Amino acid sequence: MNWLFRSLNSSIGKKVIMAITGISLILFLLVHLANNLTLFAGPTTFNTVVKSLDSIKPFVRVIEVILALIFIFHIFNGVRLWYENKIARPTPYAVNGSSKNSSLLSRTMIQTGSIIFIFLVIHLSTFWSAFNFSDLHQTHTYYEFTADMFSNVYYAIFYIIAMITLGFHLNHGFQSAFQTFGWNNKKYFPLITTLGFLYSVLMAVAFSSIPIYFLLIGGN
Repeated sequence: MNWLFRSLNSSIGKKVIMAITGISLILFLLVHLANNLTLFAGPTTFNTVVKSLDSIKPFVRVIEVILALIFIFHIFNGVRLWYENKIARPTPYAVNGSSKNSSLLSRTMIQTGSIIFIFLVIHLSTFWSAFNFSDLHQTHTYYEFTADMFSNVYYAIFYIIAMITLGFHLNHGFQSAFQTFGWNNKKYFPLITTLGFLYSVLMAVAFSSIPIYFLLIGGN
């Protein structure tokens, strides 16, 4: 097992972990978005969808643990790679050529990732905890709770900013993940770049549309 630990702890190993966990989270966001979009169908549909998860609660708990581990590995390795790159060049060059060698998105991944992490902590402490450990678990008024939260202009604006930031993070992360697996040749990479851009825009716009909708209708 030592060889496996050494491989995963190497620079390439960390990037592979980042790629695998990143792609896993990309797939999770699609499922999460599909569930969230049922809010537009009204309270009956959304409450029924969320309530139906009670019947498979053991399975949901296993998925939640797996997702938590994926997030932890992704964040931990992302911070490690950023820190190792930082200490590898402790003093800035006299002429900073970073803008020529990398994109703005790649240079700000740690910043966008930090904003997303802060959002994740706040989001889990409100929605996830309320859905699982409050009276909502008995009343099943999930739609009403969500409508009230997104009708709060401060939370709605915070959510929209976080989703726009997520879009920027995903745009580079999508490309970087496939690049790690060698899909950076001239034949495939333009397609990967296009798909990454479209996916990131879809996530940012679709998720942001939810608080905008509730702000417009006032939670009714």
